[in-house]
Amino acid sequence: MAKLSGLGGRLYSGETSFNIVENRKRWYSVSAIFIIVSFFALFVQGLHLGIEFKGGASFTVNKPTATVQQAREAVEAVGLPGEIIVQKIGDSKVRVQTGAVDAAQSRAIETALTQKFNVTEESIDTQLVGPSWGKEITKKAIYGLIAFLLVIMLFLAMVFEPKMAAAAILAVVHDVFITVGIYALAGFDVTPATIIGFLTILGYSLYDTVVVFDKVRENTKSITSSSTKTYSQAVNLAVNQTIVRSTNTSIVALLPVASILFVGAGLLGAGTLKDLSLALFIGLIVGTYSSIFIAPPVLAQLREKEPAMMALSKRVNARGGASSEASSTPAAAVNGRGPRNQPKRKGRK
Repeated sequence: MAKLSGLGGRLYSGETSFNIVENRKRWYSVSAIFIIVSFFALFVQGLHLGIEFKGGASFTVNKPTATVQQAREAVEAVGLPGEIIVQKIGDSKVRVQTGAVDAAQSRAIETALTQKFNVTEESIDTQLVGPSWGKEITKKAIYGLIAFLLVIMLFLAMVFEPKMAAAAILAVVHDVFITVGIYALAGFDVTPATIIGFLTILGYSLYDTVVVFDKVRENTKSITSSSTKTYSQAVNLAVNQTIVRSTNTSIVALLPVASILFVGAGLLGAGTLKDLSLALFIGLIVGTYSSIFIAPPVLAQLREKEPAMMALSKRVNARGGASSEASSTPAAAVNGRGPRNQPKRKGRK
């Protein structure tokens, strides 16, 4: 921890620096690879929609001794086509999810479960879900996402500047697209909990980006009146000053999400926790990456094209060239023999 604290102090003062902004093409290439993979996963493999979005039936058996294997064997004996999902809920319930079924198939499943677990039909909670409910949820989520992006863009444009708002929104879209693509690649079911996870990572991604941009604004407040550093150099300094904070915040946020994902979902078999925690886990990692390696370089690239920033870059480069030339002149004078027309010393011929 002491070493990390010392590194943070050196990064903040500029004594040590990671050249993140100048190497933006490298980070863009990494993002391009993930975007291509996500595009392939979404449009070739596709999302694996849960019964809430494609319609289906859910049967919940309330019996402490019920097991997943017993429930699967009972439902498979009915001979239903399609995938059957069986999950353990808590200590006393088992839930079976199937595709769309008719009334006869629903009664056959209920009968099979009652005979398998020796329970009454009243102890089985049966729910038939149509695809229209999932479509309505998806439509509202899309409307909410569009409204969120518009409000955030206006807010950031007023508080910071329009180009900062554009870079932040680009980072958010980058995060959501890659998160959804990796989720599709993993093959997990998309449930309402998944949608909640996708919408939650929007706020975290923006929070991390705003922290970096606030430092950028502080470092570039009167940058055009000086000739010490270019806009890209000031942005890179801001990223270095906040990189330790962003990393620590991400680790602290990832630890409980990882425990939910690997312990709650993996060991205990809580399906809802798995859907939510996986979306959050991927989104937190991608959001941290974009707030450091995507949003600041994009902002610097947009601002460096402005005439004032181009003039600033010329002044900084000219000053750097003059400084290096001035520093090399004394060395040449020391190593050389001096002017030829200097007076001869006494005693010399």
